[in-house]
Order: sequence, then structure tokens, then C-alpha cells
Amino acid sequence: MENQKHSPGFMERYSALIKMTVIGILVLLFMIPTSMIEGLIRERGNRQDEVMREISNSWGGQQSITGPVLSVPYYTSVRDNDGTVRSVKEYLHLLPEQINVSGNIRAEKRKRKIYQMAVYKGNFDISGNFKVDKSVESMVGKSTLNWNETSLWIGLTDLKGIKEHLSINWGGRDMAFQPGLTCKDLAGSGVSVPVNLTSDSASRMISFSMKMKLNGSESLYFYPVGEETNVKLKGVWSDPSFTGAFLPDNRLVKDSGFSADWKILHHNRNFPQVFKSGEQSLVDYDFGVNLVLPVDHYQKSTRSVKYAVMFIALTFLVFFFTEVINKKPIHPIQYILIGLALVVFYTLLISLAEQVGFNWAYMIGSVSIVSLVTYYTHAVLQSGRLTAIMGSVLAVLYGFIFTIIQLEDYALLFGSIGLFVFIAAMMVFSRKIDWYGINGNERSES
Repeated sequence: MENQKHSPGFMERYSALIKMTVIGILVLLFMIPTSMIEGLIRERGNRQDEVMREISNSWGGQQSITGPVLSVPYYTSVRDNDGTVRSVKEYLHLLPEQINVSGNIRAEKRKRKIYQMAVYKGNFDISGNFKVDKSVESMVGKSTLNWNETSLWIGLTDLKGIKEHLSINWGGRDMAFQPGLTCKDLAGSGVSVPVNLTSDSASRMISFSMKMKLNGSESLYFYPVGEETNVKLKGVWSDPSFTGAFLPDNRLVKDSGFSADWKILHHNRNFPQVFKSGEQSLVDYDFGVNLVLPVDHYQKSTRSVKYAVMFIALTFLVFFFTEVINKKPIHPIQYILIGLALVVFYTLLISLAEQVGFNWAYMIGSVSIVSLVTYYTHAVLQSGRLTAIMGSVLAVLYGFIFTIIQLEDYALLFGSIGLFVFIAAMMVFSRKIDWYGINGNERSES
């Protein structure tokens, strides 16, 4: 019998490259179920938005308070394209000299099935004064201001939130508001009351005061319509988010609630105290508070799924290096089973997060999957040392992804550093592998 030397065949010489190609294809295929999971999360998130709209529609939606504002009508002539001249009704808007708002909101969580949102009941005291000066008539040119048709109005985003009849003490006289606005230049909805300001009494200071009980949900905003706008707000909510064009001058947040106050001057905004219809907009000048729920698990779940492909690829890479270095072959079917386990983690995450919150769901899901994959690794590799290594690597990966999700502002920085460290470790770990020599040794055959 004579030993004959044979050079390895193509499959043997390039088995490592072929295996890596197969693993790459598997990673790409696993993008299909992960994209389906992203779609599931969007669907659940949309369902949450629907439930929140249903609650808002019956309770009161996000509220923005504008005013009070005086709107004085006048008529101007407009020539159409065909030469016809017609009279058009326009308005001159007068903003208050000073407006003071003192509000107290009591917030709570409203839950429907597995979904919840923040709602509130608000009590507001609003006072201030207007300086009505007849010299503003010069702003409308040859037109005449109809002071006797002046309307006093307050813009409110959702009138369903009004809980008591609204009235205002205007210059010592009580007047009741009616729903609707005579002019919608500055607000889409609200309440108004006619005010007769005849020209002979048009140059004077008029004070006003009123109380308002208003329900709303999620957020409360104000517009700085006063030459000086002062807002003092207190609320029973431990996680307020002060936002908008102006932040509070003073704020205090405790577990029992919060308080904040704003002082905004007309110099801080880019519109005057008196202007005509269509000349100015109050958009982008609102400010106030959002009642933030501590966790948005749909948003965090979406962010975690975005790392799924990277997570699966890194896990497969670790298994591949383990296979190459320790000569422990792993079948592609076994890679598929491990990948499926990693994908199932995300369905566990979203379903558990709806019940117990994101952090607990992540912990339960990651411990379950790490335990399952570690058990399977021991059955495949038959090595306690390798099993411990794989379990530790998976635990570190899950911890790394969780950290990135929590650190929103620094996610890119920490993610980049983490990936650099991981790739560097793989390069060091595999630096002595003879890739050309894998399964390429000469063999003898009798």
C-alpha cells in the first residue's frame, strides 16, 4: 500500500470563505423577520396613538391658550381681476398691555386596555389690561374702525375641555363668552364676546379678569400676547418637560409636583402690539409644559430593533471564530436556530414592554435568550469553557445595546467606541489564524 499526497480540493481549501459567505447570507435573510418586527412595533405604536386620540376626544386634547385679544373690524375696498370693486371686512388686532396667568393643573394617568396617557384638570386665573388708543386708526388709512363691533376673544385649542361657563370682568362689567371666533387670523378655535368700544371712549386703559376651568391632555401651552406676559404654573406631575420658544425663568421639580414661572416682554418676540389681519403670526412663539410619561417603550423598542442586524452579525462572527480556532464545526442549521432565538428576543421585548415596561422587559427577554443560546451552545460545542465564553459575550452584547438605547444623546459616540473595541478584540483574537491553512493541509490516502 502506498501513501499518496493529494492537494485539497476547492471546497476544502476555501471552506472558511464559503462558511463566511453562508453566514453573511443568513444575516441578510434575518433582516426580513427583523423588518417585520419593526412593522409590528409601528402598528402597536399607531394603535396607542389611536387610543390616545380617543381619550383626548372625550376628555380634552392638547391645549394652547391665546389671549385675550381685541379685534376691531374695518372695511377696505378690493378690485378683482375683472375690475369689480368690492368691500372686504378685515380686522385690526390689539394685544393687551399686560397679561397675568396663574394656573394650577392636577395631572393623572388615564389607561385604556394596555395603553395610557397623561391628562389634567386645570384652574386658571387670568387678568391684565388693554390700552385702547384711537390713534391706531391711522394704521387702516382711509378706512374707518368700527369700534362698536369690536370682539374680545380667547383662543383655545379644544373647546371640549371647558368645564364651566366662561365669563370675563371687562372694565367692571361681567360678560359671558360665546363659542366661536369672528376672526381666525391668530387662532383656529376659541370663545369670544362682543365689546362696544365707541370712538369717544377709545383712548383709555381697560382692565379685565376671569377664571377658567379647563381639561386637557399631554401638554399645555400659552402665547405671549401681552406687552408683558407673566405666567405662573403649578402642577401635580413628577416628570414635566418645559418646552417651546421660552423656558421658565424659575422652575422647581419634585416627586410631588412642579412649579414654574415665565416673564416675557414684547421685545422677546417679533410682532407688535397692534397689527392688521394677515400681517403677523403667533406660530413658533408658544411655550409651556409637556406632561411626559416616564417611558415610551415603543420608541425604545424601535431603536433596539435597528441594532438587530448588527447584533446577529456580531454573534455569528463570534461563533465562527470559535468554530475556526477550536475546530468545533457548527452546521448552518445551527446558525439558523441561534439566529431565530436572537430574533425572538425582539418579539418578547415588545410584548413584555407593554405589560411591565421597557427596562424589565429587556432584562427578562435578554436573560431568557442568553440562557437559551448558552444551553444550546453547550450542547453543540460540548465545552464548558467555550460555553462560558459565548454566554459572557452575549451578555456583554445585550448590555452594550441596552446602554446605547438609554444614552440617547451619546448613542452614536458610545456605539462607535463599542464597535471599535469589539472589532479590535476580534482582530487580536484571530491574529494567529492561518486562513490559507484552514482545512488545507495535505492528507494521505492509501
